[in-house]
Amino acid sequence: MIEYDPHRWRDHFFDIRGSMMREIAYRVGVCALAAVGVAIADYYDVDVGISDRAHALVGPALALLLVFRTNSANDRYIEGRRLWGGIVNSSRNLRRKATEMFPDDKATVDRIVEWTIAFAWATRARLLDRRELGPDARVPEELRAKTLAASHVPTAVSARITEIVAGARRRGAITDIQAQMLDADVQALIDHVGGCERILTTPLPFAYAVHLRRALILYCMTLPFALVSNLHAWSSLFSIIVAYILIGIEEIGTEIEGPFGERVNDLPLERICTNLEAQLRDPSNT
Repeated sequence: MIEYDPHRWRDHFFDIRGSMMREIAYRVGVCALAAVGVAIADYYDVDVGISDRAHALVGPALALLLVFRTNSANDRYIEGRRLWGGIVNSSRNLRRKATEMFPDDKATVDRIVEWTIAFAWATRARLLDRRELGPDARVPEELRAKTLAASHVPTAVSARITEIVAGARRRGAITDIQAQMLDADVQALIDHVGGCERILTTPLPFAYAVHLRRALILYCMTLPFALVSNLHAWSSLFSIIVAYILIGIEEIGTEIEGPFGERVNDLPLERICTNLEAQLRDPSNT
């Protein structure tokens, strides 16, 4: 994720990294070639102009499609961040409750903390189609191998936390109500993972994506024909600018609708996990 100051827009006016310039260059380039070809034909008095009424009528509909596209993608991005905020908060609550419920049993607290840290890293790995418990996982080696062999690693990690809580309940270290309080946070962690997986596995409906892209390309490719009669050589410049803007908007939606990758515009999951790990292991929390 790129860090930037939203109030200093001039600092980023010429930035390429993260701006979608590379991703849309080919499509805008094709539209630019068409626009230049139309301008050249007009220069040699070839009548290639068409009425601009069709574009005036289609423009608002295309704008609505793009607005829905970007709003949908932005909702997914914000929801992804909200779910990871839930993972962080539930993890902190587990740490807080475990510290108070096991004041004289630091070993149990440490086990819960370490598996909670492993849960965050396992969730990140799950969203990246990997299997890991973090670069500094402090869990028993035999349990690590067994957990990583599970079909759903975050669920297997949560089972380890539940085993610790259940074991404490059986030996009378905590009451049934206290066990339920701890288990509520474990359940919340699983719910958050499910929400992330829902975003990951539910893309924009195929029909909508295809229709929008077809309409967008048709509009941009034919726009020079609608502008050339009035703007002549300048029609190519205006057509390229419009293509850059519209295609860029669509590509931004594509970029942020799946926020759990390692691209520059994705959520900073590694940083979130690293910060959470440091917070949960902080001795001042005890």
